[in-house]
Amino acid sequence: MSHILVAEGVSKSFGNHVALSNISLEIPKNCIYGLLGPNGAGKTTLIRIINQISFPDTGKVFFDGELLAPHHIATIGYLPEERGLYKSMKVGEQVLYLAQLKGLSKTEAKKRLKYWFERFEIGDWWNKKIQELSKGMAQKIQFIVTVLHEPKLLIFDEPFSGFDPINANKIKDEILALKEKGTSIIFSTHRMESVEELCEYITLIHESEKLLDGKLSDIKKAYKNNVFDIGLQTEENAESILKSLNGSFQITHSNYNLKENQFDFSVQLPSKDTSNILSKLSTLGNINHFKETVPSANDIFIETVKSKGQ
Repeated sequence: MSHILVAEGVSKSFGNHVALSNISLEIPKNCIYGLLGPNGAGKTTLIRIINQISFPDTGKVFFDGELLAPHHIATIGYLPEERGLYKSMKVGEQVLYLAQLKGLSKTEAKKRLKYWFERFEIGDWWNKKIQELSKGMAQKIQFIVTVLHEPKLLIFDEPFSGFDPINANKIKDEILALKEKGTSIIFSTHRMESVEELCEYITLIHESEKLLDGKLSDIKKAYKNNVFDIGLQTEENAESILKSLNGSFQITHSNYNLKENQFDFSVQLPSKDTSNILSKLSTLGNINHFKETVPSANDIFIETVKSKGQ
């Protein structure tokens, strides 16, 4: 597997504060990679190092097989959480100026901007000043500026901040489309539902250290703990069922619908062998569903950070 970015033993301190401690990670090409962690974990420090805004005290970063160097900045796009547009400038003047800073000619910049302004249906914003736009409107402009030069690597730091659900979905669709075209994407967010929707790989950083990383589907499998959601249609009452099962299986929660004789519950099994409980359930009623629970990214995030603090 080829990688767009590789970090090897990266550490960074500011005075007595350790921001990153021996961080190593590999980001595959053409994927959406989630960079996760609580506030102050070190995510922004790592992003700043990738953008060469600051430099590691120790360790190395490689970009597309080469040691990270100043010329790579032209092939990286960065959308920071705190936006940096000039509020008193007109939108058109500003996007042309920023596009040319990224190496585009004025003619090519206008061509690409026409495409994106039509795509976002914002053609009438060209002569507005940034200060006249809402936060969400300004963030659309910032998004366009970030992707306009078609970089190999895009870094989005909380890209949905300030957007209503409709526009958040539009930006999500654009991110997915960029990935499909071959762009590699680092996605830093606190919104775990976005991680579930978008990210194929993740790294979780907490208190300057990497706690876990890898393919999200593999991490979810590793965090499964033999919990099953079960639906049982039965004429037995809930108390009788609980009494029948609790001796052998740990029930984590339950709900009994008297009208439909439906008993829904979750149970944690002592092993992956489900034959004992299936045999027991078959004597109590009809099994409507029996499904192993896969932990969410949010569950994994909370469990991993909590275990680190213990």
